[in-house]
Amino acid sequence: MQEFISTLTIWALPVLLAITLHEAAHGYAARHFGDRTAELAGRISLNPLRHIDPMGTLVVPALILVTSSLAAGSAMLFGWAKPVPVNFGRLRNPKADMLWVAAAGPLANLAMAIGWALLFRLAVLISDSEYAIPLARMADAGMQINAVLMILNLLPLPPLDGGRIAVSLLPAGPAYKFAQLEPYGFPILLLLLFTGILGDILGPLVAIFRFVLAIVFGL
Repeated sequence: MQEFISTLTIWALPVLLAITLHEAAHGYAARHFGDRTAELAGRISLNPLRHIDPMGTLVVPALILVTSSLAAGSAMLFGWAKPVPVNFGRLRNPKADMLWVAAAGPLANLAMAIGWALLFRLAVLISDSEYAIPLARMADAGMQINAVLMILNLLPLPPLDGGRIAVSLLPAGPAYKFAQLEPYGFPILLLLLFTGILGDILGPLVAIFRFVLAIVFGL
């Protein structure tokens, strides 16, 4: 139990920030390109309570942490928040602007991953401090969760951000047909998760991203 509480303390802030800022970024981008739906719904906010999905933000990450602690191993932590409402028809140039609105979330995760990498580097520099190890563990968690969320959301599967980016880039005809997959996207994602295929896809990509961060920031 003590190990679980320690792990939860380390992961809580990185997870909340990663999920909250990802969703808020979609809302800011949508407003910039002409859609105020998220703003009017009060979802352009840095308040985590406005974005928390009880299952995706709390239950699923906690279960992963519990099972990982009990198994004395490590698991790929991920979760999700309530999607920010976007009316793509209200964007000034719906098909083109969809790309930037969709990309805003993963870009926010990329920025946070870089920020946590810098904090990890700081922890290395102050290694004699009593705060160095907790800071390093939290920064490592921050890099991990943001890498997972960024890469997961870039998978070309509607309604993930990567699927919307693909719809934006494809010609009108194929884009329309591809968008029809959206109702099946989440069941497909769950199938990939429970069969282990999702982990097989994300694992190497996350490892490569972490390796690049290590090279760039000398971690």
